[in-house]
Amino acid sequence: MYPLFDDSRKRKINLGGASSASSHSAILDQARAQRNERLEQKRRQENALKLQAWWRGLKEARRTRTAMRTAFEGDITSIMGLRCLVLIGGKDEEALAIWSSRIMQSGPELLFSPALDGQPELQQSWLVLIRRVCFLLVCAVAKAPSSTHAASHLKVLNILLSPTATRNTLGDVGLQVTADITQYLLKRDFYSYLSKAIRGIPTTSRSSPALPLLVSLATLPFQTYSSSAPPYVQALNAYTCSILTIPLLPNRLPVSSLTVLSAQTPFSQFGRLEHEPLIQSTIEDRIHLVANLQAFVPPRYKLLPTDALSSYFTLLTSLINSIPAVTLHPTPQKRTPTVQETYASDSDSDSEPHTRVAVVSTFTPSILTTPPPPPDPKTLKRITSLSSSAHIASLLSLRSPAIVPLLFSLSTVWPSILVSILASSPGLLRQLYREHVRGSILGREDGGDYAGALMDPANGPKWPGLLLLADLYNKALMTMGDDEFFGTSSSSVFASSEHTLASSGPTLGGGSASVQAARNPLSLDELVSFSRQLLNIAFVLYWREDAEVMKNVVGGAVRCTWEGVRERVTRCLVGIHARDSRRPFVPPDHWLVTSQIDMQSFVEAAIFEEQQLSSSPTSSPSPTPALPSSRPSTRTYTKRQLAYLSPRLGILNNIPFAIPFDVRVSIFRHFVLNDVLARSSSPASVASAANAINPLAALRGLVGSMGGQRGGMGGTGKTRVQVRRGSVAQDGFDRLADADLKAPVEITFVDQFGAEEAGIDGGGVFKEFFTSLCKEVFDTDRGLWLANKKNELYPNPHAYATEGHSLNWYRFIGRILGKAMYEGILVDVAFAGFFLAKWLGKQSFLDDLASLDPDLYNGLIFLKHYTGPVEELSLNFTVAIDEFGVTKTIDLIPDGSNVAVTKDNRLQYIQLVSHYRLSKQIKLQSEAFFEGLSEMIDPKWIRMFNQQEIQILLGGVNAPIDFDDLRANTNYGGLYDDNEETIVAFWNVVNSFDQEQRMALLRFVTSCSRPPLLGFKELVPNFSIRDAGSDQLRLPTSSTCVNLLKLPRYKSKKVLRDKLLQAINANAGFDLS
Repeated sequence: MYPLFDDSRKRKINLGGASSASSHSAILDQARAQRNERLEQKRRQENALKLQAWWRGLKEARRTRTAMRTAFEGDITSIMGLRCLVLIGGKDEEALAIWSSRIMQSGPELLFSPALDGQPELQQSWLVLIRRVCFLLVCAVAKAPSSTHAASHLKVLNILLSPTATRNTLGDVGLQVTADITQYLLKRDFYSYLSKAIRGIPTTSRSSPALPLLVSLATLPFQTYSSSAPPYVQALNAYTCSILTIPLLPNRLPVSSLTVLSAQTPFSQFGRLEHEPLIQSTIEDRIHLVANLQAFVPPRYKLLPTDALSSYFTLLTSLINSIPAVTLHPTPQKRTPTVQETYASDSDSDSEPHTRVAVVSTFTPSILTTPPPPPDPKTLKRITSLSSSAHIASLLSLRSPAIVPLLFSLSTVWPSILVSILASSPGLLRQLYREHVRGSILGREDGGDYAGALMDPANGPKWPGLLLLADLYNKALMTMGDDEFFGTSSSSVFASSEHTLASSGPTLGGGSASVQAARNPLSLDELVSFSRQLLNIAFVLYWREDAEVMKNVVGGAVRCTWEGVRERVTRCLVGIHARDSRRPFVPPDHWLVTSQIDMQSFVEAAIFEEQQLSSSPTSSPSPTPALPSSRPSTRTYTKRQLAYLSPRLGILNNIPFAIPFDVRVSIFRHFVLNDVLARSSSPASVASAANAINPLAALRGLVGSMGGQRGGMGGTGKTRVQVRRGSVAQDGFDRLADADLKAPVEITFVDQFGAEEAGIDGGGVFKEFFTSLCKEVFDTDRGLWLANKKNELYPNPHAYATEGHSLNWYRFIGRILGKAMYEGILVDVAFAGFFLAKWLGKQSFLDDLASLDPDLYNGLIFLKHYTGPVEELSLNFTVAIDEFGVTKTIDLIPDGSNVAVTKDNRLQYIQLVSHYRLSKQIKLQSEAFFEGLSEMIDPKWIRMFNQQEIQILLGGVNAPIDFDDLRANTNYGGLYDDNEETIVAFWNVVNSFDQEQRMALLRFVTSCSRPPLLGFKELVPNFSIRDAGSDQLRLPTSSTCVNLLKLPRYKSKKVLRDKLLQAINANAGFDLS
């Protein structure tokens, strides 16, 4: 029941009325929607019409194709059948199979019958159609090379593309028909389809019937055209790009087909080959092209014409340079190195590790190019044969200039080939110099702007010869004795050497008659010119301020960067300079570049740059120099990093001999002074020392002032040590092993009763302690050091010297010698050159062995030049060492006892024996010694000198004592002055001494027989003379700790001479009074 007054069913009326007007935007939206609806409807109608038309067309095509197929089957071999085949063959592979099978069943005559008709229109129609059919056949084979119809397709193609077959059937017109069809196919990537077909057949299916037909088809175009015709060149390029880049091509083909391919490939026409498309192909294609060429071409080296051979070598060089070296020569982590690889790897050499230094603004990983996958083992083996001794020998037998860039490219991937080159053709070095280097503008001062010529792209072809010569000569120096280098070898050396090696095997008949005289491949005059070229090149490349340019690739036939060029040149240059250092053969100032730079600004800039590198935690020097209150930890920079960060330090660490020795010594003293300044906390001392003219004197004064500062050097002050006179070495080791030796050290001697001796150590007592310490620790009876026949010391190689306690002693001795160099104290001790080389990070070679073991050295020289069967010596890759009467055999390479020494590997054996004796046996001892030395002397400071110069830094210059210089730098005490009667007589007596007597006097007063390297002004304290009373019977005495001679006032010149000679020859002791 509804309520009476309910209004829910009433009609609702808006008394205000409804608005009939719409907004402007609503009207536009409505119109847009209606328009879109109309467009959509129209699109649907158009699509429907298109779909209907397509369907009608498809039905019509099917009907037409069916009709054509019917017509084709009604007359397969006629022109009509050929037309139908062309129209339906692309979609109907069965029709193609029917046609090719019918043609092969009926014979070539049926194939060429329309062409034999006399009507020209019919012949032309047949030619157009048959070209299209050939292309359809090629596509069908590429799509399914293993199908049952592929063989018939290929047989038809071989008939049509064979000039012999077409000529036999069509006469002279046949050759033109074949040429026309071939050119039609070449324009449509004929060889790409053939390559796809060959690749589509598994490598295990070498018996596939399609393979012989594909090989024959691939080589037919070279029989159709003359070698000068453009289609021939087009075919040759396409064939090389598509067929010769097929992976494992020789392994895919049966032997008969491989023979055909090898014989029919026109390698003699490689002079017409375009290289750029091959270089721009994928890395995988380039790798397989190199491998396939290496399989086919080397046996034909001597058969190829000169232009083809040169073109092939140029192509091979470009291909090798364009492929990453790690791809061509991968180095698995676990693999036994070959003898050649062991020899090629110069461990402990002066070459720095290939460390790249880059300043980055972000550590976001960059997008790196994905490296190509490693080649399969068979391909890799074929590529590696490029570096085999047999292949290198075959290359060297050819007299082609193009082999020089190729050999250099091969050596950048396989450095071991340098050994093969030296063994196969020692005369190549002479040929390289005279034909490629001597007349080159590179590095020649008479060639105008030689600095600008170095990086001129026009001179790019001149680099491979020079760099190959540098690498080869550097390798030759490893096994070249000084006698051979200087051309002083004699048969007596070989005759005396025969027993050294022959004792380990059968007796050799003929004696020295079986030895070929040694000869340096370059004369000394040639070496003078060559070394100057190398020096000019190295200097320009180190002197460049734009270091980033050095990371650019040289280009052309040189795959390395300019940094790599610089390192190769430097290695050879340093090797030649090392020989000149021992036995000079170059003109004075030959090694200097002082005419090319301002030496004063060079020194100032080098000191500033080193200060920045040492004080900055990063490799980027700050714009303003700062002297920190305490020295931060010194970062070790490699020679390459220094060359990148500072041209001047790069020169000082890589080719230091380009700067005069006295300049480098001054720079070294300033480096030390800067190090002391950085540790000093006294502004006054720093300011005074920073402006000093004599850095050594300033250093001594600053160290002395620092010793009195309570908080000097980080609050350490002086190191105070008590030393018993009877145990100087042991107490020094116990108390100074971990002390800060850069701080002043105050020594107090304790006598035999335990009482401290009177006196204040102002530097003299420490020098006395240091002199006594050196006498003890370098005594060969202690077992740490041995001496060669020249009384030069080197670490004891015996096993007990490698024990922990002994190594700690070597480290301590290194620190002590470092302090001597740090403070300019001369040490009367001589080290063997090969041991000093370890200080510089250099490897020692055969020439250094003469100073260690002359008998072994002569034996190895005998082996190097032995002309008889080397196997008769019964040598293997081992070395025998004696440990406490027990002989042990050490393998020089893995399983060396089972590797015989032969003519081919004897150079490796010589180098490995030398390296073992000179480096490996004392490796741990040298490392411990150098660790201690490096705590005192920054390694980059030491690298400014060679072995001979380091010896001078340690013990003074081995030169006659300058009487006038000594007298001018002598101080007097007591009653004496320069005009006093006894002093005048003293200098007259000294002036009458010979050099040996003067050296004895200097040793008597200063404890060192050699004068300071920069003169007696560098001797701190100065040479001094003080009166010692008037007793005419008393002998002169000395205080070596302060370089003081105590000379009585003798009344007679004769008495003075006799007493002085008696004292210095009897070595009268140290007098504390």
